[in-house]
Amino acid sequence: MEIQIIPCLQDNYSYLIIDKTKNIACVIDPSEAQPIIKYLEEKNIHLKYILNTHHHYDHVGGNTELKEKYGASIIGYKGDKDRIPEIDILVSDQDILHKENFQAKIFHIPGHTLGHICFYFYNEESIFTGDTLFSLGCGKIFEGTYSQMYNSLMKIKALPEKTKIYCGHEYTKQNSKFCITHDKDNENLKIKIKDINKKLKNNLPTIPSTIKEELECNIFLRSDTEEIFSKLRDLKDNF
Repeated sequence: MEIQIIPCLQDNYSYLIIDKTKNIACVIDPSEAQPIIKYLEEKNIHLKYILNTHHHYDHVGGNTELKEKYGASIIGYKGDKDRIPEIDILVSDQDILHKENFQAKIFHIPGHTLGHICFYFYNEESIFTGDTLFSLGCGKIFEGTYSQMYNSLMKIKALPEKTKIYCGHEYTKQNSKFCITHDKDNENLKIKIKDINKKLKNNLPTIPSTIKEELECNIFLRSDTEEIFSKLRDLKDNF
């Protein structure tokens, strides 16, 4: 399987997971259709599945157009069946999604929204975290509670350290400024910031990160208690 990062809108990332043996793909969080279509048409790849982490428009905006063009099936959380456009297949926490050669475990990770899920493609050692976990950050709490978000991050944190993290936005540089403000002596973070700046200077994405890097550098994952996490989340909202 090949994972292709597709920049969309202003700072979103959509992801194509491509089965090169069959020339088919699934897309995760298509915020808009055209960049996805452009890549698929250039490579002569057929889109079979659309996977949504949550219902926000900048993650589902391309659903309808892509479904109409390719006849792709849309997969999302059962609790968001009335909020995800054109949804076909409903999934629940801990389900194993197995379509063609695409295999992923579903984790329900509320906080940013109540129906947020992530897709853990265990064979590819990759997790698609939407707006729950960012590189060096985490999502704003719009619908859930601090407790829900903290526990959702703990679920992701427990995965193998080599797991690659593909998140919904290119927020890494801004997130790094917050982390270093509150974790000034973190040498791993200082090294990562240099790497971030180098990648962005060369017009490269800072994604994927890894669980190991986030455990070393992401102040939200480094929070030992829900109380510390909650205080940091409030500080970040006003940073």
